[in-house]
Amino acid sequence: MDNIFSSYLKFDSPKSNKEGVIGYLLLFLYLMGVFPILAVPFSLPFLLAAIVPAALITCWGIIYIIDPYKYEKSYYLYLGVYGVVNTYVFFVSIQKMLYKNLEINGWAPFMFNIILFILLILGMNWMNWKALYSETYYKLQQKSSIPVGWASIAGVSYILGQIILSVVYTDSGISILMIVCLTLLSFFTAFLSINIHRYFFIRKHMDRALAIYPEFGLPKDERRGNEKKKRKRRKKKKRKKGK
Repeated sequence: MDNIFSSYLKFDSPKSNKEGVIGYLLLFLYLMGVFPILAVPFSLPFLLAAIVPAALITCWGIIYIIDPYKYEKSYYLYLGVYGVVNTYVFFVSIQKMLYKNLEINGWAPFMFNIILFILLILGMNWMNWKALYSETYYKLQQKSSIPVGWASIAGVSYILGQIILSVVYTDSGISILMIVCLTLLSFFTAFLSINIHRYFFIRKHMDRALAIYPEFGLPKDERRGNEKKKRKRRKKKKRKKGK
């Protein structure tokens, strides 16, 4: 059990969290997710389906940009929900290209993609749970040789599904390439959804988390590094007064 805690309770600095939120929102959510939906031919229903959750997750993310130290404890919940939302936006973008750019018809491709989307999210979280309690994360951190073939099943099946769907319904090589690129990005954003489980795991074992990282969740002014800086400033001021 100690190996599970030590491997799973790893924290990035609040500063890194802040930079991550900015990068994820600008690069993955808007540039690679929403922007393709705005391309010709334009479709308002597809845009609304993507922009509403995108706007909500952006508003939520602002607090981690403004004060990443104060809201550090909830950051992992945000990151997990962001992963689901961004994967969904990629899903909408793919549907827009299939139905508007490639002009396919019928509900079959849409239903097929919904099933793939759900399986991808569930598959990633199942993979995370299995990796955690089988101590796979710990073994990876110890650089042990372990079998990881099962770990890519969810992502590979999603990618293959999108390729097959594109080939069946269109002969456009460029469209296939774009759909595959978005599918590959979906593999990454879906993986971020595992942070939802991580958030509740941290809350359940907060005593262990604080033992590993005592400053977890503390305001910036109360952290050791900032206290040391304050002490140095005070000493400098005293020296200047003494002179």
